[in-house]
Amino acid sequence: MATNTYHNHHSLLHHHHHSTTHHDIPPPSTATLFLKPTNTTATSSLSSHHHHHHSLVISSTKLFSISPTTSFSSPSSSSSSSSKSNTFDLLQQHLSAQNFREADEETRRLLIVLAGEAAQTRGYVFFSEVQFIPEADLKAIDDLWRQHSNNRFGYSVQKRIFFDKVSEDFTNFFIKVGWMKKLDTEVDQFNYRAFPNEFIWELNDDTPEGHLPLTNALRGTQLLKCILNHPAFNNTEQQEEEQLLQTGMAAVEANKTASTGGFKGLMDGSKPLNKRVLESDYSF
Repeated sequence: MATNTYHNHHSLLHHHHHSTTHHDIPPPSTATLFLKPTNTTATSSLSSHHHHHHSLVISSTKLFSISPTTSFSSPSSSSSSSSKSNTFDLLQQHLSAQNFREADEETRRLLIVLAGEAAQTRGYVFFSEVQFIPEADLKAIDDLWRQHSNNRFGYSVQKRIFFDKVSEDFTNFFIKVGWMKKLDTEVDQFNYRAFPNEFIWELNDDTPEGHLPLTNALRGTQLLKCILNHPAFNNTEQQEEEQLLQTGMAAVEANKTASTGGFKGLMDGSKPLNKRVLESDYSF
């Protein structure tokens, strides 16, 4: 059992905020954009130190001009493209056709472009650049994902899960959205999915809620947290709460028993999850 490597991945939760200095490290190859699969197991000890950059990586550094439609504080480089118009047509086409793999790649490309010229040149987004992505544009991307997935995919969906369902715990979040997979072992164990083949690129009843779009956490989890905290999703929280309330009320009515007038299935099987997470460095 390789316990030392498991220590490294949890250090992100304690030390990712210490590494905000940007270094000239080229983006990884396509094969390592997301998950670095590992076959070792470890116990849940949390320690060690590991310095990571927080960025979103794209497999190509091809530049694409796109400009914000709303005013926001950004680097001076963004003003040079202010006369050009936004377009999310390609993303909409992919999502309409249920081509979620292509839609995920296009979403990643759009975020890089919207973050500014520095991110385009670099090929990925620093967490500190998320603030420069206009609210209207990020919300438009999220709306398209939700619209074409029956509210199963999207950043706002991931935000609700992260803050409301797993109490901002990244490991539980990765398990909840299916970025980690359960292994066939006697004890509950989880390992990170390998990109791209082990991720789920179709929408069906078994697809975890919030599975897409993906966010690269190769250099840490702060980028993902900044995206989920973006003001573009402040208004969607109320909408999600209203939908959940309606869904919950319908579920309550459906689970009432005719004989006793009680409730069926609402509290059944609610026992703590006894799980062991395989070592990882959040490299996706």
